[in-house]
Amino acid sequence: MHLEQWRQLGRPVDFRGHDIALYEGGRKDRPVVLLIHGFPTAAWDWNRVWPALSEDYRLLAPDLIGYGFSAKPRDYPYSIAAQADLCEAILDDAGVSRFHVLAHDYGDTVAQELLARHIESKRPDGLRSLCLLNGGLFPERHRPRVIQTLLASPLGPLLARLTGKKRALESLCAVFGPESRPNIDEQEILWKLMDANRGRRVMPKLLGYLRERELNRERWVGALTASPVPLLFINGLLDPVSGAHMADRWRELLPDARIETLPRIGHYPQLEDPDSVLVACLPFFSSIAD
Repeated sequence: MHLEQWRQLGRPVDFRGHDIALYEGGRKDRPVVLLIHGFPTAAWDWNRVWPALSEDYRLLAPDLIGYGFSAKPRDYPYSIAAQADLCEAILDDAGVSRFHVLAHDYGDTVAQELLARHIESKRPDGLRSLCLLNGGLFPERHRPRVIQTLLASPLGPLLARLTGKKRALESLCAVFGPESRPNIDEQEILWKLMDANRGRRVMPKLLGYLRERELNRERWVGALTASPVPLLFINGLLDPVSGAHMADRWRELLPDARIETLPRIGHYPQLEDPDSVLVACLPFFSSIAD
């Protein structure tokens, strides 16, 4: 889907005085799927699975604050907790009390925080299931790119100003599978999403999630191991950041939880092989009583 077509699905919503781009689709009388994207892009990442999901579900997909076409304020606590607050505010505003989550990368960590809150609330409704795509679920196995580590360091603000389009896209494309990398037009879209609203300047703050994962490992990994809701992990094995090594860790810690692996795919299964993602997630969601 072209970027301008995608933007037609969106509308601005207010979150703590900041405009958030929220994309909506599907049928309002159907179960809700909240789609949470990853770093460093935006909700457009879901565009290839969107039409099929829209047939049977009501879809809500924000550009998280600091991402895509949402506000990217300099002085903001870009924490996972704040992003989870944003997701909860969107659900509340939409009048949603029961929902599934489809998440990727950074969005996986937001989803883990939502799961931890669900467990603490002891509510019978709320979160119904989690379907997680490639991401740093277990920080001890996560392998961030060199550019991410540098951007998260004290050199980050300077490096963010110096990192141009060519270098940023080279690093991003390297996490895709070798046979499923974005074409030139898709790379242009990915760059627009990263650079919108002077996005590069906040990337060092967004990358604080790397340290947050370590500090909150017990809470977020513990939420997975104690999950009262069904879990599904869809993993592109060729991802250098969170591929086969992350899938192995999932099997070690969650031997009874479902996993689907994609041998020829990298970090972005929903863009690289949307059909396989749908084949895995649609029966998973439909098998759960709403």
